Amino acid sequence: MSYAVKEMFLTLQGEGVNAGRRAVFVRFAGCNLWSGREQDRASAICQFCDTDFVGVDGLGGAKFATADALAEAALGFWGEGDTSLFVVLTGGEPMLQVDDALVDALHARDFEIAIESNGTLPVHPGIDWVCISPKAGSEVVQRSGDELKLVWPQAGTDLDEIERWDFDHFLLQPMDNLQAVANHAAAIALVMDRPHWRLTIQTHKLLGLR
Repeated sequence: MSYAVKEMFLTLQGEGVNAGRRAVFVRFAGCNLWSGREQDRASAICQFCDTDFVGVDGLGGAKFATADALAEAALGFWGEGDTSLFVVLTGGEPMLQVDDALVDALHARDFEIAIESNGTLPVHPGIDWVCISPKAGSEVVQRSGDELKLVWPQAGTDLDEIERWDFDHFLLQPMDNLQAVANHAAAIALVMDRPHWRLTIQTHKLLGLR
């Protein structure tokens, strides 16, 4: 199959347990919870997305005809140094496109593969680091992994249910919108009340990184 990639770039992971780690980000085009068009936001399951994942016109974006071509492009962004290679597959929703061929091609180039998914599709078993960010109103089928990252607040979220899922880390990330100050306070209060959770901040935004 071919792969539609909105953008690809080298940066530092800004969120979650791997925050601060050098990484090649591969942002796939398309999502199953929102079209990416502003006119559809109000009717979407996920209405707070802050990411442009429409088309293939971003930095490093393209339609890749093969998994090897995409993996080679990711390797090119990593540059010099052949140890601790780390790639983050994100979106949109990456599991709409990730398949055996791509996982194998990235592993063949010694990448450790992380994924950031909404969890509505099963994550490929070959992924090395699974981060799920559930959205209220969606049916999450991937209920296990390395980290669960919940954007907060989200009305309709059942924290008691989520806390029963099988993740090593439960992270709470304040929603970045016009109510950001209140959202930070709400997230801090929840973590203080429910120590099952840890606070995570979008450090890449604070540092001016992609």
